[in-house]
Amino acid sequence: MASKRGLSAVEPWPQLIASAAELLAASGVSSPRVDAELLAAHVSGLRRGRLLIAGAPEEAELAAFAELVERRCAREPLQHLTGAAPFRYGELAVGPGVFVPRPETELLVDWALDHLPEGGVVIDACSGSGAIAHAIATERPDSRVWAVEADPDAFEWLESNLRHTGATPVLADAVAAGTLAEFDGQIDLVVANPPYVPMDIEVAPEVDFDPSGAVYADEAGLAVIQPLALRAARWLRPGGWYGFEHDDTHGKAAPEILRVSGFVEVMDHEDLAGRARFATGKLGLSP
Repeated sequence: MASKRGLSAVEPWPQLIASAAELLAASGVSSPRVDAELLAAHVSGLRRGRLLIAGAPEEAELAAFAELVERRCAREPLQHLTGAAPFRYGELAVGPGVFVPRPETELLVDWALDHLPEGGVVIDACSGSGAIAHAIATERPDSRVWAVEADPDAFEWLESNLRHTGATPVLADAVAAGTLAEFDGQIDLVVANPPYVPMDIEVAPEVDFDPSGAVYADEAGLAVIQPLALRAARWLRPGGWYGFEHDDTHGKAAPEILRVSGFVEVMDHEDLAGRARFATGKLGLSP
């Protein structure tokens, strides 16, 4: 298999990485050199910097590296191949059955931390791998965090990632009226990265490896966003905050959903590429 992929056992790691990067680039991978280095580091156990001067790998290492490069060329997510996804200051375990967290979601976490009062109570709805809940619980240990996820496969990853963080995983449908109903009117902050991609949107091949239920939400992509805004409004105390990620085509629809659900001080926020990325609002005070 190694020879088929253009990787030779007589080459040291720097040359193997360069060859792998060429194969990945030809397959349309957006960061071929970085991915090749990370796969080599995963297989060899060496740091990326050390690989620059490393000799040839053992035969078993070469075979494992060649297999991973081939799978990455087929656009299987890098995080599935290494079993880990970096997110903010931590690393999450991920794999088949759970949505791989994206760097853009870190901006929503920045906003959430800025609006979380001391000792605040948080619900992370549609938590998936637990990326947002993990970040808030570890960066703000004074907070109390509940992470809600409905998919049993994703929930296994969620439980593993939240172990020892103090956050509480909850296997439930976030939009159901009975989910964490005992907290209605008491929550300080609700955050969510729900499924929101419209069905007709073209996505990167890597997205095909994510659970479809964590990605797509009807033709317009609003099937979860709309009821979740109403559920968040019931969870929150007056003056509490809600922020959720959305598709870049929802720059007008998402803030409007917040307004009609009882939120004020509504804003939409762009990601680092200038695309509409997440909407936020404060629950209006009771009359």
